[in-house]
Amino acid sequence: MAVWIQAQQLQGDALHQMQSLYGQHFPIEVRHYLSQWIEGQLWDAIDLENPQEEFKAKRMLEGLIQELQNKAEHQVGEDGFLLKIKLGHYASQARMTAQRLVREATNSSSPVGSMMDSMSHKYQQINQAFEELRLLTQDTENDLRKLQHNQEYFIIQYQESLRIQAQLSSLASLPPADRQLREPALLSKRATVEAWLTREANTLQKYRLDLAEKHQKTLQLLRKQQTVILEDELLQWKRRQQLAGNGAPPEGGLDILQSWCEKLAETTWLNRQQIRRAEHLRQQLPIPGPIEELLNDLNSTVTDIISALVTSTFIIEKQPPQVLKTQTKFVATVRLLVGGKLNVHMNPPQVKATIISEQQAKALLKNESTRNDSSGEILNNNCVMEYHQTTGTLSAHFRNMSLKRIKRSDRRGAESVTEEKFTILFESQFSVAGNELVFQVKTLSLPVVVIVHGSQDNNATATVLWDNAFAEPGRVPFLVPDKVLWPQLCEALNMKYKAEVQSKRGLSDENLMFLATKAFSSNPESDCRNMTMTWSQFNRESLPNRNFTFWQWFDGVMELTKKHLKPHWNDGAILGFVNKQQAQDMLLSKPNGTFLLRFSDSEIGGITIAWVAENPNKRLVWNLMPYTTKDFSIRSLADRISDLNHLLFLYPDRPKDDVFAKYYTPPLSKAVDGYVKPQIKQVVPEFATANHDPASGNPTYMDHGASPAPLSHPHSYAIYPPIDSMLDGEGEFDLDDTMDVARHVEELLRRPMDSQWSGPQS
Repeated sequence: MAVWIQAQQLQGDALHQMQSLYGQHFPIEVRHYLSQWIEGQLWDAIDLENPQEEFKAKRMLEGLIQELQNKAEHQVGEDGFLLKIKLGHYASQARMTAQRLVREATNSSSPVGSMMDSMSHKYQQINQAFEELRLLTQDTENDLRKLQHNQEYFIIQYQESLRIQAQLSSLASLPPADRQLREPALLSKRATVEAWLTREANTLQKYRLDLAEKHQKTLQLLRKQQTVILEDELLQWKRRQQLAGNGAPPEGGLDILQSWCEKLAETTWLNRQQIRRAEHLRQQLPIPGPIEELLNDLNSTVTDIISALVTSTFIIEKQPPQVLKTQTKFVATVRLLVGGKLNVHMNPPQVKATIISEQQAKALLKNESTRNDSSGEILNNNCVMEYHQTTGTLSAHFRNMSLKRIKRSDRRGAESVTEEKFTILFESQFSVAGNELVFQVKTLSLPVVVIVHGSQDNNATATVLWDNAFAEPGRVPFLVPDKVLWPQLCEALNMKYKAEVQSKRGLSDENLMFLATKAFSSNPESDCRNMTMTWSQFNRESLPNRNFTFWQWFDGVMELTKKHLKPHWNDGAILGFVNKQQAQDMLLSKPNGTFLLRFSDSEIGGITIAWVAENPNKRLVWNLMPYTTKDFSIRSLADRISDLNHLLFLYPDRPKDDVFAKYYTPPLSKAVDGYVKPQIKQVVPEFATANHDPASGNPTYMDHGASPAPLSHPHSYAIYPPIDSMLDGEGEFDLDDTMDVARHVEELLRRPMDSQWSGPQS
């Protein structure tokens, strides 16, 4: 604590330099209230270059957050109430920031230490620039005061010269003798004063020009700092926000950005006031020269800086849903990062939300008149911005918006309604300094695809995914490339998959190679880095011999995994992205009873079990009819695997109970009130019992989606229609008829007959 006690004794520039080290990234209040704990830690003992030190660093960070929470909880009384809220807020922000940094480090190839060093260096540069701006502004303030003092003295002397001139004029009424007696002294005095005034006028003019040049330097640095914050940091935050829509880590809080924007606003406003005071001094004492034009330019520049700052910091903190269903409630939050500092909340502005088309958004950015047109009607689309004293934020929370209707434009070519993009326009008017400056502000949401039915959701999501992944900064709304490199698409698909399934286990290189094979309908080269995929291939053209697109198939896999298979995917129990031939090659080298789980090629959102078993003539790999969400709503995957006693080992050699037993449904309780509860069991009849064919004396094996097809026999089970009835005109299996058979089998499994029941019949 001794260091902090000494720090409190600092004065002048040393104090300001110390203060500049702190900000929203590490508030000075935290340093003050935790000074004893902070100075008691062995910070230098952690080697940032050593990955083994990560646990120690995490533990120290957790300790800091816990100390902060404890300090907050122990605040009492009226003064302690606000401090309790503030310290608690800092603790939450520290935890969220730490979690975000860990996620970013996990998803990045660069080490944590390097990332932290880079971020620290960036913050240091920004803070140093603010310190330079503070010193420049303080310097011009001192110069301005000096100028004002000198000008006031000049005016006094000028008044003195006028008084002398009046005295000289009054001598005309005196007798010549008296005039000759007094006139020489007055003339000498006037000459002295006028000479001084001439010199001082030149000096004042130089002071004014020097001050204007210093203001020019300050405004140049302000523009540079504003570019770094608004066009680099804020745009990066917006890009992270957009990628978060595809499943990237959350974009992070706005507190640090707001603190920077507020410093910009404060510094810019101070310089504006100085320039206006300099203009007032010029008007008070006009001196011929270029200063008038210089001050006009400075005033115009500083107003432009303020205007850009206000309009750019009117942002959407919480985006509306990008797949927006009509007649459905949705929310959004807009925020003005400089609202508190510029006292905008003294006259609370109202924000209006309107939905507009892509063409209207283009016209808006070109400053073309859109005649206040909208492309639909949003209910509850007006909201007053509220100032939150504890956090210093000015924001408007739209809590109950609903899109009542939508007006679609004429579509181009093969474009479907789920490819049409809209955006929510938020607009308001802010007044600053008592209506001295009035700003019209507008901001556009991320692209929105409007649907009227849940069946359109997956295609709309494809449009949003493509836009979020491949949009470029500063684009014309809402242009995206029509084709992208396959590795870029892989990155987007992997990001989306991990987010939807909520898993750290993403798509492996083998999974992505399988997807490339499916996407390009061929075996791609081992190096896919230079291959490209078009939007049409992604979600407009159906896959060969299928009635669905690549995206629709992939989205079906995600939905099935998210709803029913998440723990098994996380356990590594599902290979998933394996085709039928690959499964056969993998299983034939394994003992009978070995099985694997792969996603169905022929059905959206389906997963099948492939296993190797002995046929009367040879070993075969069998594929069970794909399961879908409907099937798992009846009985879980783990229970279905438990039911099938011929499944012994999960590929390559793990006993199935070691993998799935923890997910089995516990046995039903014993009889209650004389009744025994029945239980549905899954049975594949040909593997449950061996049924002998009277004609051949050999066991008969039935096809339950087997691959390759089993031998034909003169006798078949009545639950299957003749095989010819499931073939289409080209001799291929008809998917709908095949699925009808599967559903019929499932229905039979539900009936209380034979071995389908685990309990005795009552």
